[in-house]
Amino acid sequence: MRQLLCVRRLSYFYSMRPLHIGIEKATEKIKYYCGYQERCQQEVRDKLYTFGLYQEEVEQLISQMIQEDYLNEERFSIAFAGGKFRMKNWGRRKIEQALFRKKISPYCIKLALKEIPADDYDALLDKLATKKFATLSSEKNKWVKWAKVRNYLLQKGYEAQAIKLWLDKNG
Repeated sequence: MRQLLCVRRLSYFYSMRPLHIGIEKATEKIKYYCGYQERCQQEVRDKLYTFGLYQEEVEQLISQMIQEDYLNEERFSIAFAGGKFRMKNWGRRKIEQALFRKKISPYCIKLALKEIPADDYDALLDKLATKKFATLSSEKNKWVKWAKVRNYLLQKGYEAQAIKLWLDKNG
């Protein structure tokens, strides 16, 4: 009985392990994956490991994708930062942290954050803060209102100094 359980556990383990699909098929799939939208190296690396490829094959394919310009960290970070700023209204701090978690280099992070126009950034901060302040009209205590607006903007990734300036100007 004990041997049967061990065999079942091993067969379950091997059924969960990804199959090695081969480098030619993986190249074809990863080109489609990178062509669909901008990707960072870590996302591609993780995807290649799900194909059952070994480390040498993964690194070889990543270098090939970089040479063929399917992968470009600068291009990815600029697109990522712009999209998160425009679509999700994230602040610079939150974008920076998200790029850091994706293992993007500090140089590319700085480059991406420079692409966000300062006027648009300030206008969006003002818009979000005003909107949040308006939703708190039932709150009588102005200090609680300010704290809630500050916490909301901090959660969105805006800098504490910029929030303080807005509160001083509009409070």
